Amino acid sequence: MEMTTILRSSLTNPPFTAHLSPSKFPRSFSTPFRLRTSLSFSPSLPPKSFPTNCSVSDDTTSSTNVASVDLSIALKKKATDVSADLRGTSIFLVGMNNSVKSSLGMLLADLFRYYYFDSDALVSEAAGGESAAISLKESDEKGFRESETEVLKQLSSMGRLVVCAGDGAVQNSTNLALLRHGISIWIDVPLEMVAKGIIGNKSLLLSSEITISGSYSEVLSQLMALYEDMRRGYATADATVSLQKVAYQLGYEDMDAVTTEDITMEVLKEIERLTRVKKMMEAAARPF
Repeated sequence: MEMTTILRSSLTNPPFTAHLSPSKFPRSFSTPFRLRTSLSFSPSLPPKSFPTNCSVSDDTTSSTNVASVDLSIALKKKATDVSADLRGTSIFLVGMNNSVKSSLGMLLADLFRYYYFDSDALVSEAAGGESAAISLKESDEKGFRESETEVLKQLSSMGRLVVCAGDGAVQNSTNLALLRHGISIWIDVPLEMVAKGIIGNKSLLLSSEITISGSYSEVLSQLMALYEDMRRGYATADATVSLQKVAYQLGYEDMDAVTTEDITMEVLKEIERLTRVKKMMEAAARPF
């Protein structure tokens, strides 16, 4: 199936028509994602009232809910502030595929009112499914890599996208150049967490190099080898957001305590920094 056909079939009846460029998105396009996050803020609901004799655990729950609401508001405000300078520039997330990266991508797309795509999913769909894509990679490595490049070529020609890019995006100079059509951010997640995720969800990594049926230690060992091959490509991203660093900054001893919203805020800050630098460079280039 042609990649252009797949992309168009994924985008019909957009909910954010006012924000889309008619030259890039036909009227028949729509959003491909359905966001599911832990954000609980709902402005239409009245605030909860608590009894005066509530227990300490109730106080803790209340504080947690308030913090979640505050972070939700802060994320929306930050995204609104960044959007003006972002001007529809697409965002490419690179790094080992994992649930943190995909959840982050969907939340970013929702905040910016962008479309969300997973490039590996598009490659799989073009090949006829995940099993077919893995078979293609094993039998025709060159053909598989060409499919990855075609996916990135199509996506990079469009605006207002958040793309979770597969490892093929950082494996050759052609693909790395295509990422320059947007902002690229390396989402650096500890390999131990990635390994656990892969064992629990086989679809997270489209890679014939990883033996999904292996034990945790075997999967981790294979991931470490794959990471060494990919690290140089990941490092070419415009910015890096490390889950471990975010946990440290927030005072979390357990990295599992870092929420999608926590890491999204760090990504928004990096995007804001990058757009400000670009704006300053453009201003400096103008004649007096």
